[in-house]
Amino acid sequence: MSPAPSARRTFVFSITVACVVLLVGYGLFEARRLIEGPRIVLVSPKDGSATSSSAVIISGTAENISFLTINDKPAFTDEDGHFTLTLSPPAGYTVFTARGVDRFGRRTSRIVSINVLNYCPLA
Repeated sequence: MSPAPSARRTFVFSITVACVVLLVGYGLFEARRLIEGPRIVLVSPKDGSATSSSAVIISGTAENISFLTINDKPAFTDEDGHFTLTLSPPAGYTVFTARGVDRFGRRTSRIVSINVLNYCPLA
């Protein structure tokens, strides 16, 4: 009896296991964004900042989002997930809340607060 069939069987088993491990690993790598859930990053305005402008531009990025709102107003993202929305808040302390939902119903939100100063130009 020759040891070749046993060595061949071990080699085939090893290759099969390696292929299965690679396929499962690749599947998990590609599904990582779905597993992570929705994510929102607010770039501007900075939390705690102050402005005298009557229009505030809220911008940032959203990943894995199927629906995005800022202060309950719909916001739309481009192909890369960037969004920009211009709002006119009242003077004083203002809070902006960005909320996102992914296609599985998972939710996330980010809050940024600013102080809108009264602008009174000199006559």
